[in-house]
Amino acid sequence: MPSSLNDTFLRNTVHLSTAPETSVLPFHQSSIPPEQARRASFWTEQGFELQEVPPRHKVEKGDPSGDNKHKKRSRGTPKQDSSTGSLEGTQHLLSNPTDSEYESDDTQMTRKSNRSNQGEPNGAISTASHGQNGHANGNMNSHIEMRRKNASMDSPTQTAHLMRRESFTLDDEPPPTTPSGSNTNTSFFELPRQDRRNFLLLVLLYFLQGIPMGLAAGSVPFLLKSHLSYGQIGVFSLASYPYSLKLLWSPIVDAVWSPKLGRRKSWILPIQFCSGFGMLYMGSRAKDMMVAAGAEDGSGVWTFTWWWFFLVFLCATQDIAVDGWALTLLSPQNLSYASTAQTVGLTAGQFLSYTVFLAFNSPNFANRWFRSNPSPEGVMTLGGYLTFWGWGYLIVTVGLALLKREDKTTERDGIVEVYKSMLGILKLRSIQSIIIIHLIAKIGFQANDAVTNLKLLDKGFSQEDLALTVLIDFPFEIGLGYYAGRWSTAYPPIHVWCWAFIGRLIAAVIAQSTVMIFPKEGVQTWYLLTVIGSHIFSTFTNTVMFVTISAFHAKIADPVIGGTYMTLLATVSNLGGTFPRFFILKLVDFFTIATCHPPITPPKDLKSDLITSTFSCVLETEKHRCVAGGGTCDIVRDGYYITNVVCVIVGVITFWAYIRPAAMKLQALPLRAWRLAGDGER
Repeated sequence: MPSSLNDTFLRNTVHLSTAPETSVLPFHQSSIPPEQARRASFWTEQGFELQEVPPRHKVEKGDPSGDNKHKKRSRGTPKQDSSTGSLEGTQHLLSNPTDSEYESDDTQMTRKSNRSNQGEPNGAISTASHGQNGHANGNMNSHIEMRRKNASMDSPTQTAHLMRRESFTLDDEPPPTTPSGSNTNTSFFELPRQDRRNFLLLVLLYFLQGIPMGLAAGSVPFLLKSHLSYGQIGVFSLASYPYSLKLLWSPIVDAVWSPKLGRRKSWILPIQFCSGFGMLYMGSRAKDMMVAAGAEDGSGVWTFTWWWFFLVFLCATQDIAVDGWALTLLSPQNLSYASTAQTVGLTAGQFLSYTVFLAFNSPNFANRWFRSNPSPEGVMTLGGYLTFWGWGYLIVTVGLALLKREDKTTERDGIVEVYKSMLGILKLRSIQSIIIIHLIAKIGFQANDAVTNLKLLDKGFSQEDLALTVLIDFPFEIGLGYYAGRWSTAYPPIHVWCWAFIGRLIAAVIAQSTVMIFPKEGVQTWYLLTVIGSHIFSTFTNTVMFVTISAFHAKIADPVIGGTYMTLLATVSNLGGTFPRFFILKLVDFFTIATCHPPITPPKDLKSDLITSTFSCVLETEKHRCVAGGGTCDIVRDGYYITNVVCVIVGVITFWAYIRPAAMKLQALPLRAWRLAGDGER
């Protein structure tokens, strides 16, 4: 970051605002020297937007009210000599944003002006100036305000982060700037060498998080299907809750750390060590733990679930620390690569642990492509996979401890203040309404999301075919997500979200129909294509809902506490898709009626005691006992169909009766309805 501010803006004020949306560098524009203009253009190239603001403490002759005209705007500004237009000294201030830096009723926080420079003094830059209410006032003859775009974060702001870096200095010249008007995107190979290294480090850290998350949310439930019933798998779904609840302890991660290790490494290093040793332990006992989970009527599933809950909790806590570190690892002008690193790393890790692992774990896939002699196990086993990545965690952690040095910082976030802000947000009526919407909106498609793929496996759909379906669906999810982002920009996000909601309900009906027409002769090409098409449509509607509601969250979030605000909304949204899953899977077993009938003629190859009487075989353990004893488990009533129909009906009723009307009202609210009381005074 260029830092020659003392001699860059001679006789002018450098004003670094702590407002999450803005970093302000105003300077007087009358007769700007060429050298100052060159250096000022550097800030423009770093992503600052030039905007005029009213003159400070400037009193027009004969205007008795001029004294107080800009009183509020000039708060904390050095006194200016009205006769010369000079400032008394150069100051570097961290001040709170005034009311004029927000527009309560507009969707944009700042606006560029395309007005002509005609009639302005030489060297002036024509932009839209802002008055006390944040709207353009037409004053073209004052200061220039440089607002950094896309820098929404909590206090301490990006400015504070940069000024607390060891490398921060005000003595060096800014680097050479690119020609004015060259608004080109920086590719990865054009990044500074340090940024490229830090970007790859972030990708690696996010990738490690994706490994256990892909297993817990994707592969393991499918592997458990041969041991557990749907209700017992619902118990295991509790293991993914920490990611939906990490907001509860995120302020602690930001506030408690050791100066010797660094703010972020104080958490990342011990967490990754614990994760690595935990994966090694689970890898050595994975097979026995899965068998024990299905024994004793599935009561052992709780022990298995708690181990995974602990592992996911560690990943969620690591995610908080890595998210915070990403803001200081990359240069300010390249901060957009932090979200790219997160997307690439998490997606790659989950893809490897879900799609790739399921395929290589399948015995049929391994026997078909990698073996001449068949084997009952796949190329990868859960235990071997966990052991491999347990050692991977430990190696990366040792390398991170020895090779990566974290910049020292003295800033400390107040835990109590953050929790107070969260409580204040929760008291807003608009927030209470959107929380209710989030908690009930995903009930309509929970059966489709949680049970359909498991039911396909139960019907005879192979593991490798399911992996192929997810593999083909993956590029569609990425590509269609791009169009979803464009739609959420071109149209009101809630309108698009409502249409996607209807489409997702339709996708649940299509998915049930796909399961119902499962061919008796086994999976054929036409049926595989049908499953793939159904899966793509379901994923598409899911992606559109996610992208559009995220766009709405970004629009309404209070920029003063943007990080806390966005995390709270995302947490509630995730929780709405997590907590119903346990009950939905329980309902599938509740509505299912299955009876084991003893064999008419006892088979010769009995694997267990001969079945001589009928009994319920809804639970997976009872189903295995029935088959091993020569019996036949007949499903009289499949609870999946009833549960899915009930969910869709509930979804339709809640959508038309409450969700859609309430969401439309929330979209029509002005931005001040989403702000905490007193924000305007901050």
